[in-house]
Amino acid sequence: MREDVYEANVHHGKKNIDIASIRALLKDGIIKANLIPAFAAGFLAVMIHGLSFFENIITLLVMVVGTMLVIGGVCAINNYYDRDIDSVMKSKQNRPSIDGTFTGQQILAIGFSLTIIGLVLLFFINITTGILGLLAAFGYVVLYSIYTKRHYVSNTVIGALPGSMPPLIGWAAIDPSIHILPIAMFLMMFAWQPPHFYALAIKRSDEYSLAGVPMLPSVKGNARTQKSIVMWIVILALTPLLMFKLGIWFVVLTTILNIVWLYIALNGFKTVENYNKYAMKVFIFSLNYIIIFFVMMIVAALLI
Repeated sequence: MREDVYEANVHHGKKNIDIASIRALLKDGIIKANLIPAFAAGFLAVMIHGLSFFENIITLLVMVVGTMLVIGGVCAINNYYDRDIDSVMKSKQNRPSIDGTFTGQQILAIGFSLTIIGLVLLFFINITTGILGLLAAFGYVVLYSIYTKRHYVSNTVIGALPGSMPPLIGWAAIDPSIHILPIAMFLMMFAWQPPHFYALAIKRSDEYSLAGVPMLPSVKGNARTQKSIVMWIVILALTPLLMFKLGIWFVVLTTILNIVWLYIALNGFKTVENYNKYAMKVFIFSLNYIIIFFVMMIVAALLI
């Protein structure tokens, strides 16, 4: 049935493969957003333990490349699996998985090849890093893409689990033992994702409904989604309390950052007549938030 829907909607015109189409297939935006926390966590582990950055730079580079390949690989596999959904969503019409740029076989070959090579690199660093990478890949492809995305409104929360793994991978590359800071970063990433993706889902609510994807705005409505956005930002605001080791200034500045995002989310309740405008404000700030947060973390690591 999935293939029938895809074949009925896909654009069969063959397009040339170029850098832009490869970046789109591998979702380079997601890669960048996840490499920042992965590197920040690894760099922080080096600084916390008083290690030499230059002596560990090869390990960090291998970790970054391995993580990049795994993320790009599973995103390609996700693009393959979601071809039937994407083919009926207006915002996804330029994806190379449905516009004829790549065949299904090519997408799978690229996806699995990159994922396997990336995992080999992560296992080369140490067993913990490799296992975390494997769990992230399994979580994104199986738990999220195949099992929950099409069937449960909790898909965003489930998908946040593998999406929160990069800090754990980055830290484990330097220190495989349990530490409060990578756990705090994992929780921070986990709480950040629902408001980020709920905001995007509000803007694309009609598209998700047409595709039959049970996103929260499509199933429960925008008002309920707004409340969930606020709830998750409140939870997110608690995570800096686990990061006092980075200095009181870091906790204060990240708390201010959370308060600003919470203000934007709460202020939206006054403008419910324009949900798309509200959603874009929340979404854009979420992008700035993740960059500012981890840049401040790198600065904090340098000051330790």
